[in-house]
Amino acid sequence: MGILHVVATPIGNLEDVTLRALRVLREADLVLVEDTRHTRVLLDRHGIKANRLVSLHAHNEAARCARALEVLDAGGQVALCSDAGTPLLSDPGARLVASAIAAGHAVSPVPGPTAIAAALCAAGLDAARFSFAGFLPRRTKERRALLDELAPRRDALVFFESPRRIGETLRELADAFGDRRACVARELTKLHEELARGTLSELAARFADGARGEITLVVEGISDELRDAAAPQPGDLDAEIRARLARGEGVREIAASLAAASGIPRRQIYARALALRDTAPPARRAPSDRGD
Repeated sequence: MGILHVVATPIGNLEDVTLRALRVLREADLVLVEDTRHTRVLLDRHGIKANRLVSLHAHNEAARCARALEVLDAGGQVALCSDAGTPLLSDPGARLVASAIAAGHAVSPVPGPTAIAAALCAAGLDAARFSFAGFLPRRTKERRALLDELAPRRDALVFFESPRRIGETLRELADAFGDRRACVARELTKLHEELARGTLSELAARFADGARGEITLVVEGISDELRDAAAPQPGDLDAEIRARLARGEGVREIAASLAAASGIPRRQIYARALALRDTAPPARRAPSDRGD
């Protein structure tokens, strides 16, 4: 039986690679990577001439799996890399790993860099427990459903985001979670590395026009103190919504605030606030210049 090595590679600085990873890449009978041009820079830097360097991405994974299994069936060694960091974490390769396991081959992780751990350790937030959410769904309904699910989590939340969308995402997170502390980790380990820390609203303003480079975002989880201090008791939820409506708060604003404080899904509070608003007596309006 063969061995499939899942190899972590640098997320930026090419010195951040293990001796074992270099040896595996040198000895493998087949090296599968997202972009051969990208990985060749790493290999050239460390004087490695790969036996066979072949691309593997979302559009050709099925064919590449078949080729890799041929090598493994012959008792060979295959190395799987992503462009940067640890494979399968928002990168292709899951199908290959599953196929190798199903065929009875050994799958061996070669650990190393990951933007998730790098961002967590420098964010300045409690990272004892965390959840990795990857890239948020592009469809609005799916994205909001996921944010509703994540809002009551006590663990830190880690996201990947494109530099073009980061400002919009930060605003949406502030709306869904409340104005929690966060860290935008940009271009980690590279020349222009930046770790911007602040509240979600502060960071949304800072990156309103977008950013450059690869971005990992860390958001603190909801604290027990905040949840306990701010959350209305279930029997008091309607009273709290009515009071906020009477103060002139909008339904969306109420849902975002109470969801972040209580852990109740935002869409559930939103629906309840709509119902209470629609059944409430009409507010008295001040006379207008038109004689209303």
